[in-house]
Amino acid sequence: MIGVLSLMLASCATTPTLQEANDAVLVLRRHGSWAWAMGIALIWADLVLPVPQTAVIAALGIIYGTLLGGVLGSLGLITGGLLGYGLMLTSARRFAQRIVGPRSLNKMERLFDRGGAWAIILTRSLPYSVPEAMVFLAGLAGMPIRKFTAALTIGSVPTAFAFAAIGAGWADQPLVALAVSYVLPILLLPIALYLMRLRAQ
Repeated sequence: MIGVLSLMLASCATTPTLQEANDAVLVLRRHGSWAWAMGIALIWADLVLPVPQTAVIAALGIIYGTLLGGVLGSLGLITGGLLGYGLMLTSARRFAQRIVGPRSLNKMERLFDRGGAWAIILTRSLPYSVPEAMVFLAGLAGMPIRKFTAALTIGSVPTAFAFAAIGAGWADQPLVALAVSYVLPILLLPIALYLMRLRAQ
């Protein structure tokens, strides 16, 4: 249910292309010593734009290596998730509640009580704006901030280091690194949705 709802919310976003992922590396390199800040900003922008965040993290790995790229990617994913959650504590929450409706909101709250942490953990590396939809839903459903932050961190740190390692490992072949970081989340999508369904039962 959570997975289907996430995909429905994300359906309005377009899927970024490999060329757009390649552009992410070019944008970062163009900013020289400020590439790290631009990388984090691009990850934050994924809250509202179809930015391929795993490709951005791979680009950080290409530029800074696995360790620093992973730290920067983790920082971007965690703070980006907190921004999305926080947005649902503003006046945007009332607008979202009107769209969702009270019955659906009650169902979401029950779902997040049962499997919300796993939903956040398992979706941090997924494509099609699913991670962003999940953090919005967590905020909307009133998931406790400590539980949300813990799940967000557990899901974000391994994701960031894995994709930074992909970037660093193929630093001499950046297109290969970007292709892997672009395709791998798509392949992980059905596995993550299946595990989320098991956890929600």
